Amino acid sequence: QINFVACQLFALLAAFWFRIYLSPSHASSAVRHAFATLFGIYFAVFCFGWYSIHLFVLVMMSYGIMNMASIPNIHRYSFVVAMGYLTLCHISRIYIFHYGILTTDFSGPLMIITQKITTLACQLHDGIGRQAEELTAEQNRLAVKSRPSLLEYLSYLLNFMSIIAGPCSNYKDYIAFIEGRHVHMKLLEVNWKQKGYDRLPDPSPTGAVMYKLCITLVSLILFLTLTKNFPMAYIIDNEFLDKTPFLSRLGYLYVVTQAAKPKYYFAWTLADAVNNAAGYGFSGVDERGTFRWDLLSNLNIWNIETATSFKMYIENWNIQTAAWLKRVCYDRAPWYPTALTFILSALWHGIYPGYYFTFLTGILITLAARAIRNNCRHYFLSSVPLKIAYHIVTWAVTQLAVCYTVAPFVMLAVEPTIKFYKSVYFHMHILSILVLLLLPIRPQTHSVRRAQNQAMLNSIKSK
Repeated sequence: QINFVACQLFALLAAFWFRIYLSPSHASSAVRHAFATLFGIYFAVFCFGWYSIHLFVLVMMSYGIMNMASIPNIHRYSFVVAMGYLTLCHISRIYIFHYGILTTDFSGPLMIITQKITTLACQLHDGIGRQAEELTAEQNRLAVKSRPSLLEYLSYLLNFMSIIAGPCSNYKDYIAFIEGRHVHMKLLEVNWKQKGYDRLPDPSPTGAVMYKLCITLVSLILFLTLTKNFPMAYIIDNEFLDKTPFLSRLGYLYVVTQAAKPKYYFAWTLADAVNNAAGYGFSGVDERGTFRWDLLSNLNIWNIETATSFKMYIENWNIQTAAWLKRVCYDRAPWYPTALTFILSALWHGIYPGYYFTFLTGILITLAARAIRNNCRHYFLSSVPLKIAYHIVTWAVTQLAVCYTVAPFVMLAVEPTIKFYKSVYFHMHILSILVLLLLPIRPQTHSVRRAQNQAMLNSIKSK
């Protein structure tokens, strides 16, 4: 943890230096690629020692596949190799280190690299191996038309801004950033002239970086004061279970889940700030004319804490991973996209049994929540009081459902997970099954989703 924080703070300083002294106007793309790659490799070796060889082995294996595999199969081979290697490393943690977290835990960077390898492979397949009319509007925009060089590939996967904590970004966005086209490209996407600018603006990320560093500091303080004082393990303590009523146990579950969040807020917001400090992460201009630096943001804390649906919560938590799951799995799954996406998410996180309890429970609750929303929500929109009551109830249920779902994710093992679910009578599982039996929902077929995507693409082309 000390190495992680030290590397990220050093990366933050290096990012400012990179933006000022190695800007596209001062250095060529090759120099920027090389600097980002070499510093990324140094950080990996500093943090993870000889374990970092796993990162480099996977990167070079995937580069070989990208150059030798046929375009129709490049995304399949890349996916199998990257996920297979990641899974083998996850297995080593559970069987060799007995549920322990290594002091040099390299699995985090390996997970990010796996996301990038599979993202690029899919986008390369879209750009070379598929026709434009077969793609969604987003797939068309992100499609890669040619194989990258070795330097571009290494820079994309191992750059110092994201090697430690991510996030995953799209290859075209990253290359545009290195080449100095990133901001201009995003301004053209939002039609900056209609925002009131008579010439191309030059937005600075300094304000966004300072704001995110403040969030990072607050998250660190909360982590140091709350997380260790409210451990998740206490909710299955025998004395606690014997003396605490059911509703009080649910209340404490909410408290310990809240206490577990600050470390994620800290790590992801700091990683976002590092990228912004380098000048990467500009996403355009909002309705008020304010420059936005949230292209790589991994969470929206306000939307998380005020979420009134399971879907809203998921969409604002680990945003870049959710985007990756959508692009490589959900949008490409021929059937049962929701179930397959949750299963891939569990496999990507690791093979701890608790992960699979969490994501399988998540499938059930997501389907139940969708059924309730589709069948009941319109009854509460007729008046303001009903709408407010609906939002209050759905907020409370959503927050408790999330706590119920993620508890095994923290506990990891089977025995404490079963003990926890028994202590709360499997109530969310039972309620979700009853909802699905009473309010069945028809899954959206692949053909329907493709028709909707094609209609969206045609609409965009007509404009």
